[in-house]
Amino acid sequence: MKPPRLRRPRSIRARCTLLAVGLSAIFLAAMGASIDAAIRYKVEVETFDATKSVAGQWSAAVRNGSVPHVIPVHSKVDLIQVVDARGHVVHASKAVEGEPPLSTLRPPPDDRFQTGTSCVPGGECAMLMAIRVSPAANAPVVYAGVAEPAILATRELDFGVAVAALPILLLIGWVTWTVLGRTLRPVQTICQRMSEITGSDLSLRIPLPSGHDELTLLAETANRTLARLENAVKQQRRFASDASHELRSPIAGLRVGLEEALAHPEEVDQREALRTALSTTDRLGSIVDDLLVLARLSGADRSSPETVDLTALAREVVGGRAWRVPVRVRAGGPVWVSGSRIGLMRIVENLVANAQRHARSGARVTACLTAGEATLVVSDDGDGIAPEDRERVFARFTRLADGRRLDPSGSGLGLAISREIAEAHGGTLRVEDSVQGARFVLRLPPAGRSPMAASGPRAAAGPAR
Repeated sequence: MKPPRLRRPRSIRARCTLLAVGLSAIFLAAMGASIDAAIRYKVEVETFDATKSVAGQWSAAVRNGSVPHVIPVHSKVDLIQVVDARGHVVHASKAVEGEPPLSTLRPPPDDRFQTGTSCVPGGECAMLMAIRVSPAANAPVVYAGVAEPAILATRELDFGVAVAALPILLLIGWVTWTVLGRTLRPVQTICQRMSEITGSDLSLRIPLPSGHDELTLLAETANRTLARLENAVKQQRRFASDASHELRSPIAGLRVGLEEALAHPEEVDQREALRTALSTTDRLGSIVDDLLVLARLSGADRSSPETVDLTALAREVVGGRAWRVPVRVRAGGPVWVSGSRIGLMRIVENLVANAQRHARSGARVTACLTAGEATLVVSDDGDGIAPEDRERVFARFTRLADGRRLDPSGSGLGLAISREIAEAHGGTLRVEDSVQGARFVLRLPPAGRSPMAASGPRAAAGPAR
C-alpha cells in the first residue's frame, strides 16, 4: 500500500506563504551554518592561542631549569604537563598531577609546535598545544591544554541558532500571509461580483481596486469583456426579435392566403394564390439566406488576405448582368486593397443593385485613392436619402418606404451586411452628401495596410433602403 501523498495547497496565498517560509528557512539554515562555523572557528583559535601562550611560557622555563614540581596555573589553561623523552611526566599542574601524559602527540624536531585534541574514554576532551622544548633528540615536550568548551563539545550552538531562526520564520510567514491577503482581496471581490452576474442581467460591473497594478488591469479587462458581452447579448436579442417579426408577417400572409384558397376554392384564383405563395416563399428564402450570411459574418474565422483591385471588381460586377438603368464605372487606374474578394464583391453588388433600383436614369461607380485610402463611391440620380435616415438604413431589417415600394421582397439586410463586411476589413461604409440622389462611400485601407477581416459568404443579399 502506497503511503498517502501530501496534498498541495490549492490557495495561491497558502502556496506563496509556504514558498516564502521555505526559501527563508533555506536562507536562514545557510546563514545559521555559517554563523555556527564562524563561532566555532573563533573559539578554537582563541583556545589554541591561549594554550600556545602557556606552553611557550613553560617551555622557556624548562630550558632555563626553573620549573617547580607542581606547575602553578594563572589562567583558564589548567592542564599543564612536562613529559620527558621516555614518556614520563616530570612536572604537572595540580589538575593533572599524578595522571598519565595528556597525549601521545610528540612534535618532531623540525615542527616543534603541534595542536590536537585528547579525549578520555567516557570522559571529557581537552584541546592541547604540544611544544618540543628543543630540537634535541631527548628534548622533553610541554603540554598545555584546557577542557574543550561546551560550545564545541555539544550541539548547544546549533540548537540556539535554530531557536533564534524559528520566530523569524514565523514572522516571515505571518507577514507574507497578511500582505498576500490584502493584495488578493480584490480577487475575492471580483469572484463575488462575477458570481452575481447572470445571463439575464449583464449590467453589473466589477469595482476597480485602488492603484494601478495587475489586479486593476484584470478588473478593467473583465469590465470591458462584460460590456462587450452585454452588447452582444443585446444585439442577439434584438436581432432575434427583428428576425421573428420579419418572418412572422410573410408567414402569416402565406397562411391566410392558403387557408382562404382551401376554404373558398370557387372564389379564389388558384393560379394567383400559388403565385402569391411562391413570391412569399421567395422573400422568406431571401430573409433566411441573409440571416445565414449575418451568422457567418459574426462567427467566421479570419482568412488569409488577397490583393483585390476595386476598379476591376466594380467593372466585373457592372458588366456581369443587365441592369434596369445604365451603370457606368469611372476610375483612373487600379485601386488595390487587401481582403476577401468574395466579401468585397458582395459590397459592390449590394451597392450597385441598390443604386440602380432607386435611380431615375442611371448610376455611377467611382474608384480612386484619396488621402491614403482606397475609396469606392456608388451614386444614383434618384430621390436620395434624408439626413435623419442615412444611418438608419444600415440597421438590420430597416426598410424605408421607397425600398418597400421598389423591392417588396427585400429583406432589409443588404446594407447591414455590406457595412459589417466593410468594418471587418478595417474600413467604413457611409451615406454622404450629394447634389442629387444617394451617394454611398466605401473607404478601405490600401493594400499593405489592411488589418484584413472576415471573408464574406458567396450568396448575394438583396440590399434595402
